[in-house]
Amino acid sequence: MNPTPSPNRRDLLLKVLPACSLCLGCSRLGMAAALSQTPSAIPLSAKAAEKTDMTYEDLFKFAYVGMIPVMKNLAAQIGKDKFLEMLMKASSEAAARGVEAEYRDKPKRDLATWMADLKKPGPLYEHTLTYEILKDTEKEAEFRITECLWAKTFRQADAADIGYASICHGDIAAVLAFNPKLKMDRPKILMKGEDECRCHLVMET
Repeated sequence: MNPTPSPNRRDLLLKVLPACSLCLGCSRLGMAAALSQTPSAIPLSAKAAEKTDMTYEDLFKFAYVGMIPVMKNLAAQIGKDKFLEMLMKASSEAAARGVEAEYRDKPKRDLATWMADLKKPGPLYEHTLTYEILKDTEKEAEFRITECLWAKTFRQADAADIGYASICHGDIAAVLAFNPKLKMDRPKILMKGEDECRCHLVMET
């Protein structure tokens, strides 16, 4: 991984507001003056479209780690088993809707179409997964993932159960939404503490 130091929330704010406005010793008057000079005329769409210098690992920490304590708190209030059940249901429904939207205009929903992202991964998969395709035929495919940034992030935060419910469990619904004839078996899952994710896919006739 890129050894760039992890930016905290103050570092991110420094990229948007003048540095003097966040100085611990500045007065309210000084802060107001600094904010009055902020280029607020620049629309958010333009500012938000700029790229950050965060690593993928830093991005995952920023996106997930801050929410994990909230989710643990909800689990404690609702009851862990009930909370995880609700989370799996919600993530499955969201995954199914996402697949329907993504593949709505695809001419085929065959195994080759499903495997296309693994064969030619985009930047997200390239930087967050280490995997190997073991079998790739018209009716059957198998691959294994030996490193996963989602699993690493949630396991390091002692929240693998939440990670599985919110990230991994939805894959089952996604496959069914893609094609009910596509069957998936996952005997091993990194998020559950095993040494790899092993995924076997079969397109039934």
